[in-house]
Amino acid sequence: MKLILTQQVSGLGEPGDVIEVRDGYGRNYLVPRGFAIKWTRGAEKEIDSIKKARSAREIATVEHAKEVADRLGGLRVTLRTRTGSNGRLFGAVTAADIAEAVKAADGPDLDRRRIEIGNPIKTVGTHRVSVRLHSDVAATIDVNVVEA
Repeated sequence: MKLILTQQVSGLGEPGDVIEVRDGYGRNYLVPRGFAIKWTRGAEKEIDSIKKARSAREIATVEHAKEVADRLGGLRVTLRTRTGSNGRLFGAVTAADIAEAVKAADGPDLDRRRIEIGNPIKTVGTHRVSVRLHSDVAATIDVNVVEA
């Protein structure tokens, strides 16, 4: 199955890339979640607009990504959430919550889709979160989740 990626997918490519995947993977996972659209000659024209939007929000160079990674490394991110009596959260911390907390801590603007949370954050404490800044550069943030 031939698809056009609309979002970055680890191991497959960047938005605007034309990829070839197995039918079931494309039909059951990529297309329903909005990660890709089916390739047609008409959809081929959308690639330019997808790539323009990507370049507008993309961290352009590896050097710039390393600068942002250094800024993130020295950042203290605290996130206040509602918790129950035993220290468990009502719900979980999302990537959008982390992006807002980084911005509130005078950090750089991060795209929530670049934040990778390994296991769902559902408890109070310090958690490590990875951020893909560039295809070659990733940063790690320590997020301290505290009771509001």
